[in-house]
Amino acid sequence: MAPVKSLTATVHQRLADALTATLPEAPADPLLRRSDRADFQANGILALAKKAKANPRDLATQVVANVVSGDVIKDIEVSGPGFLNITLTDKAIVENLAARAADPDARLGVPLAAHPGTTVIDYAQPNVAKEMHVGHLRSAVIGDAVAQLLEFTGENVIRRHHIGDWGTQFGMLIQYLDEHPHELDHKRNTADAATDTEATGEEAMSNLDRLYKAARKLFDSDEEFKTRARLRVVDLQAGDPATLATWQRFVDESKIYFFSVFEKLDMVIQDADIVGESGYNDMLDETCRLLEESGVAVRSEGALCVFFDDIKGPEGNPVPLIVRKTDGGYGYAATDLSAIRDRVFNLKANNLIYVVDARQSLHFKMVFETARRAGWLNDEDVKAYQLAFGTVLGKDGKPFKTREGETVKLVDLLDEAVDRATTVVREKDTQSQLSDDEVAERGAQVGIGAVKYADLSTSANRDYKFDLDQMVSLNGDTSVYLQYAYARIQSILRKAGEVRPKPHPELELADAERALALHVDGFAETVADSATEYAPHKLAAYLYQLASLYTTFYDKCPVIKPAPPQNIAENRLFLCDVTAKTLHQGMALLGIRTPERL
Repeated sequence: MAPVKSLTATVHQRLADALTATLPEAPADPLLRRSDRADFQANGILALAKKAKANPRDLATQVVANVVSGDVIKDIEVSGPGFLNITLTDKAIVENLAARAADPDARLGVPLAAHPGTTVIDYAQPNVAKEMHVGHLRSAVIGDAVAQLLEFTGENVIRRHHIGDWGTQFGMLIQYLDEHPHELDHKRNTADAATDTEATGEEAMSNLDRLYKAARKLFDSDEEFKTRARLRVVDLQAGDPATLATWQRFVDESKIYFFSVFEKLDMVIQDADIVGESGYNDMLDETCRLLEESGVAVRSEGALCVFFDDIKGPEGNPVPLIVRKTDGGYGYAATDLSAIRDRVFNLKANNLIYVVDARQSLHFKMVFETARRAGWLNDEDVKAYQLAFGTVLGKDGKPFKTREGETVKLVDLLDEAVDRATTVVREKDTQSQLSDDEVAERGAQVGIGAVKYADLSTSANRDYKFDLDQMVSLNGDTSVYLQYAYARIQSILRKAGEVRPKPHPELELADAERALALHVDGFAETVADSATEYAPHKLAAYLYQLASLYTTFYDKCPVIKPAPPQNIAENRLFLCDVTAKTLHQGMALLGIRTPERL
């Protein structure tokens, strides 16, 4: 099926043609937007009149005379100093929606990109032997949504989960466990974790996390242990079999836990997509050599550094990027630069997206600039972009912490969200139509959806307050409101009996029908904009407005009771059905389920 051209695009083209016909020497953008006074308003004539030194109302009148109307545009009038108010035909609106609903690929007419590229998106970056906390939430949720949006528009997407699985902390961990082999005996020995089928990934990670904290405490207080731990890092980097075996157990145990957390988040994480810091270990020496030979990096006080005149630290002073330390060790910069080389030259990526905390912006600014100087990135063929996100705050507006001042564990937060949502679902099920299993399933879908939507409905670069009471509310801009709108439509479709959805282009539309239908028509453009700008919050805003317009339609346009004439009932059921399909697809792109019943 050919992509369905939106009514907005059609009207925009008609007006652009009319502007060109009126003033061929001065092409202009009609500046078309939705309007409360008509279906659309065009404001571009004011700028064009100023450029042409013409009277804007006179120019607007000439443009109107050149507009092709009748089939799509019903009426067009000049308003104010030279605005154009445009009203569409009911027939065009319904026919356009019918074409979207008939899309055999269930894409609702959303086109695929004409020239798709390859994008590597780096997100959900937990650390081995450490429990995931609330700070990991945004990278995972935003990254997953952007990846799905890009894939839906036809981009070849390669996911990368750059887990922290290498470096000094693992020498520290391995040495500590070697010296304290019974440290975890009260639970279970980490080395035997893979054979203990009763233990969960969360229990195992809790043990590893506790081990990490104990090792860190000793590392910071005992210089002799610190020396032994650093020697163990050398063993790890040299490939010592015993050291590597222990390290691998840490990684495997942690992955089991990661997968369990992502499963709670209703995300699919493939093992092949997990390429941690260790995955680039063999490239580090060559990366440093290439940078030094090209003159991009220079030795300074024994370290290999890249210097910048225009990139400054928090205090306003220039700061270098240290690629290799004085002691010969490699930092994050060497790993990140090696990852760029791999993604550009081996994976053939055109775009690199890093969904990373805004507090790391200085680091990535220096890394990207270094890669540009080395010729690995440029602003035309291969681009890198940090999709920086803000902080999750508590109700008090401060970084989200437990009462004891500790960072909130992600699994605890998710479990509480599901518990709260399950209570809401049970209270809403006043006639006990759902079984206990169905209540639990809906509770998980609503709770996780609430957490995701609260994140995704906020622009990524902004902080947001984590308020579970608001998140699971049926009122306001929440996923529950959208999920309930979808479930309500499904209920109407079930109760309609033999009357089925059917478009009737010959009918006159009520104002609420027209507003809903025109908003549905904007789905494809919203998806395209959200994908191009890596901005899932734009899709979230569109879906909330869609649910709100549907609520108005539901209140003002009876579908079943009182029963309208059959052709009107069929047309309204059709509007219900295409709205439901749009809600379902849009929510799916955000990684949120839409239950059939709530």
